[in-house]
Order: sequence, then structure tokens, then C-alpha cells
Amino acid sequence: MPLKLALTDILACPLCKGKLKYDQAGQQLICTFDKLAYPVQDNIPVLLADEARELSQEEVEQWRS
Repeated sequence: MPLKLALTDILACPLCKGKLKYDQAGQQLICTFDKLAYPVQDNIPVLLADEARELSQEEVEQWRS
């Protein structure tokens, strides 16, 4: 039986190397430590700090809970 890994099990934030959370509705990967959202374009994560957007404090709190 093959091992099935989730996207967030194998990807890490390029800055802090921490876990990322997947926002399926927003098509983005969330790093609450660095307060960044990395886009997912055509099912490909774009893990470049220059392409990430800063999260608001409300968004960070939402993803931490």
C-alpha cells in the first residue's frame, strides 16, 4: 500500500522552515509565524517571499485557532 502525503506534510515555509496551512478557498499556503500567504497557481505552490502577501492580524489569528 503506497504512502499518501498531504501537500502540507512535505512543504515548509522558505523563510522560517515552519509548517504551512493550506487555504483551499483562497488557493494559498499560510505561514502564521512569518504572517505570509504564498499563492498556489495552477496547483503549483509559489514559495517565493517576493510573491507572498502579508497577512493581516485578523487573518493570523483566524489561522492560529
